[in-house]
Amino acid sequence: MADAKIKATVRSEFGKGSARRLRRAELVPGVIYGHGTDPMHVAIPSYDLMMALKTSNALISLDIEGKQELVIPKAIQREAIRGFLVHIDLLLVKKGEKVNVEVPVHAEGDLGPGQHLLEHVLSALPVIAEATHIPDGITVSVEGLVAGDSIQAKDIKLPKGTELDVEDETVVLQVLAAQAEEPAAETDESEAAAE
Repeated sequence: MADAKIKATVRSEFGKGSARRLRRAELVPGVIYGHGTDPMHVAIPSYDLMMALKTSNALISLDIEGKQELVIPKAIQREAIRGFLVHIDLLLVKKGEKVNVEVPVHAEGDLGPGQHLLEHVLSALPVIAEATHIPDGITVSVEGLVAGDSIQAKDIKLPKGTELDVEDETVVLQVLAAQAEEPAAETDESEAAAE
């Protein structure tokens, strides 16, 4: 059911100094909220959390000092240069509960003949899905599409139990014509100016 099982501890110290001490101890400060409960401040092992987050919308079973909680990541902060985890916000979920998430969109297939570019207008599609059955990604075929063609949200086949959380007409992928550069015109003008 859960993508990962991680042990966490409740933290009672707050602020920058406390967060730095946690990170030096290879722990990530986090906050768990949802279901009308008071936010719970936790410390989660950095490596375990990083491995769990390799899956988008990972369902994590947290063992918080003996109490089991199902959570999904809602906001992840990373250090800008080295990319290590700085802080995480987690949302409490229950089995059978529907949640709003963004699922990555993957395009497959070859565009039609000619020079075309595929633009991902939305790289992730907002959907509503059951918390324990969140799709890892949605694959869309772009086979044979040419410039001017687009794929709207309503055209995408969603897994069972998943529904759109955007307007049906929202463009997800579109095909553009490649733009040709005209460097020869600039050369002619510079030669005329030199004479």
